[in-house]
Amino acid sequence: MKICIVSDSHDNIPKLCAAVADARQRGAEAVLHCGDIVAPSTLQQLQPYGLPIHAIHGNNTGDLYILIKLSHTKNSLIHYHGQDAAFTLGGRRIFLVHYPHYAQAMAVTGDYELVCYGHSHCVSIEHLTNIKGTQTVMCNPGSVGGVGAPATYIFGDLEMMTFEPLPVPIN
Repeated sequence: MKICIVSDSHDNIPKLCAAVADARQRGAEAVLHCGDIVAPSTLQQLQPYGLPIHAIHGNNTGDLYILIKLSHTKNSLIHYHGQDAAFTLGGRRIFLVHYPHYAQAMAVTGDYELVCYGHSHCVSIEHLTNIKGTQTVMCNPGSVGGVGAPATYIFGDLEMMTFEPLPVPIN
C-alpha cells in the first residue's frame, strides 16, 4: 500500500491539494496528516481525491469540535484521531503524533513499524533500532504548506517500507 504523508499544512489548501494529487497519481491509497491543519475545512478540500485521511491535530489546532463533526459526517473520508493515533494500515502498525520528542519515544518502544510526526517543518527519514531489536522508520514530511521551508511531503510504500521526500509540485 502506498501512502502520502503530510504535516503542517497551516491552511495552505492549494499546496496540500497539490501534494495529495501528486501522491494519488503515484498510486497513494491513503493520506496521513501529522497535525497543524488549523481550519477543519482545509481537510474537506481533500474529499474529491477519494483517499481516506488519517489526521491528528498539532499545536495549531483550529476548531476541534468542527473537525470531530466533519469526521463523523456521512461519507466523510476524514478519520480524526485527536492528539495522536495508533492504527494498522496496509498490514503495518503506524503511530502519528505532531511532536518530534513524542515520536522518538513511541518509535523506541518497538510497538510500531512507522512513526510519523511534524512540527519542525524539516524533512527527516530515520531508521531507528528499537528496544525489541527491530527497525522503526520515523518520518517527518516537513511542511506541506511551505511554512519557513520549501513545501514537501513524503511518498511511502508500506509493503517495501520505503519512503521518499518529494517537493510539492507548483501549479
